[in-house]
Amino acid sequence: MYMNLDPEPGVVCLEEDVKPEERIDLALKCLPHYDPSSSWNSGSGEPFPFRYWKIRDYGYAYRSKFTTPSMVAEHFISAIEVLNDKQPSAPLLISFNPKEVRRQAAASTQRFEEGIPLSILDGILIAVKDDIDCFPHPSKGGSTWFHEVRQVNTDAVSVSRLRSSGAILVGKTNMHEFGMGTTGNNPNYGTPGNPHNPKRYTGGSSSGSAAIVASGLCSAALGTDGGGSIRIPASLCGVVGLKTTFGRTDLTGSLWEAGTVTIAGPITATVEDAILVYAAILGSSPADRIPLNPSLPCLPDLSSNESSNILGSLTLGKYTKWFNDVSSTDITDKCEDVLNQLFHLHGCKTTKIVIPELRELRTAHTVTFGSESLCLLNLDCEDGKGVRLTNDTRTNLALFRSFAASDYVSAQRLRRRIMYYHMEIFKKVDVIVTPTTGMTAPEIPESALEVGETNLQVVASLMQFAITANLLGLPAISVPVSDIHPFPLRQFTESKSQKKIWNGRTCMLMICKQVSNYFNLIILQ
Repeated sequence: MYMNLDPEPGVVCLEEDVKPEERIDLALKCLPHYDPSSSWNSGSGEPFPFRYWKIRDYGYAYRSKFTTPSMVAEHFISAIEVLNDKQPSAPLLISFNPKEVRRQAAASTQRFEEGIPLSILDGILIAVKDDIDCFPHPSKGGSTWFHEVRQVNTDAVSVSRLRSSGAILVGKTNMHEFGMGTTGNNPNYGTPGNPHNPKRYTGGSSSGSAAIVASGLCSAALGTDGGGSIRIPASLCGVVGLKTTFGRTDLTGSLWEAGTVTIAGPITATVEDAILVYAAILGSSPADRIPLNPSLPCLPDLSSNESSNILGSLTLGKYTKWFNDVSSTDITDKCEDVLNQLFHLHGCKTTKIVIPELRELRTAHTVTFGSESLCLLNLDCEDGKGVRLTNDTRTNLALFRSFAASDYVSAQRLRRRIMYYHMEIFKKVDVIVTPTTGMTAPEIPESALEVGETNLQVVASLMQFAITANLLGLPAISVPVSDIHPFPLRQFTESKSQKKIWNGRTCMLMICKQVSNYFNLIILQ
């Protein structure tokens, strides 16, 4: 999957083994010049209304003493408490301790007063999905009981890297139970509504993570993605979701640390923020380094105009039949608009491709993800906990139990063949582009709030473009490209067979930065 290549101009390589703060500082230098006047009324300390605060906006506000991490934390706590009092219950956080948030915020405020912030992430509110350990919160995976059989005594690796960078970890976000759904429905705690329309789903399974960012309450959140679980809710909520290359981030301390399709990654309001959080959490597990032999991670240098000029050398791949397989032509029209913008402004050419065996790919992913999920849960379910699962999860587990060992072996053979197809495609193109989902945010049936919902047609439509990256370990990203509906464009790529060092993350982040320049999703907060 990885190749060690000599670096090229416009690319900055990051060392995995240095402190997260050092990687963040290097990533910060890759970003375009920060102009406070683009975010703040001159000299007043008042931000412009109706926009997301980026991580660098908070950093500027803290350094300029317009506000403090403690003041921001108090506003956050008040907002969460108001949301938690609403009926029917639809919490963004299912584990939340105001005292712990205040403690972290006070420590961050003290560091700014002393002039020694740890990094640009110091004082930034970040939420963590409920299947990633964040001490002292339990990890329940969206269930009512998993914390009874699995204790949390320390942070997950990705969380500890954020904490050492000064981030304020605000709690554990709501999620589709054990990640076994794409809508974000959770009758155990309440189903969060989409910030753009509370009567519609956020998408899942990282539902609370996407919603808390889209609400403007956090600049970033951590999610996990085994079949689109970062990108789908990011798409439906109109924010940025990054699925990293498999093995690029360490899953130690999550429910999925032994899997082969799931990763941990950031959900953020902007592409710039995704770069900063990615730089903080990256670093493969020691267990992955020998079999994967990863190359150095790298980022695009966006600090000069040369980065946009380099885009003209990239070729985008589009499988038209697949691209157009959506519920509404509005989705494809918006995505086509972006491709046209990239061509006319930067010279990015789009070429037609054909991807074989997509139906077989879906089967291979279902068998692989299902078998690995069953290994996580089966012993506990046999011990009597299964009766406490939601109907949706029980239905999925019943399907997964029907898979034989030979099915798993066959799925891995398919996986290898489909990887070969994609490596051949990536000899011709740098990026494959698709919509993120085949539909916009579906409505929440009233009955589903209490008993859950199994709607295979919705699940298939939401997942159809996402699972390729999971099965093959490729990086992928979802970015919003419309200010009317969250109809995001998604790209994924890997550079094993390319001559250039433009690995997947670099290509995607550079293109998406330009896309986000054209289409600003404005949120009324």
